[in-house]
Amino acid sequence: MRFLLDVMCGGLVAYLRMCGHDTVYAGDRDLEADDALLACATAEDRTLVTRDVDLAARADESGSILLESLEVDDQLAELSNAGVDLTLADEPRFCGRCNGRLEAVDRAASSGAVETPEYAPAADETDVWRCRACGQFFWRGSHWERVERTLSRIDADG
Repeated sequence: MRFLLDVMCGGLVAYLRMCGHDTVYAGDRDLEADDALLACATAEDRTLVTRDVDLAARADESGSILLESLEVDDQLAELSNAGVDLTLADEPRFCGRCNGRLEAVDRAASSGAVETPEYAPAADETDVWRCRACGQFFWRGSHWERVERTLSRIDADG
């Protein structure tokens, strides 16, 4: 699914991207006015996720999901109840920082393999991905495990 999250739903960005959803955050694009949000959702065929009742009602063409909760865990449960798949992707597809596409870092040590920065594990030791847009590196580490536990709790509470 393709989402546009308004600034009231920013805590969901990483979760949705890690679940393989193409997710744009309004705050990253300086989209604050309702008309700008609606135009973006329509132009990019995105479902608007918002806590704003009036804005959700105006999002006819692309659709919307209206969230009532303030807490991220509760918002995730609302998304799940709305039919959004909150299963972690086997291979991450979208950058948690910019929503760019990720590519696997070559595990081979020869012929131009990308070296990972100091903060990331070596690609020959674990699966690592790099964002094509911003260059950020990703791997399944402690953050991945925390997100997995949170989503498992959401699923169990169903």
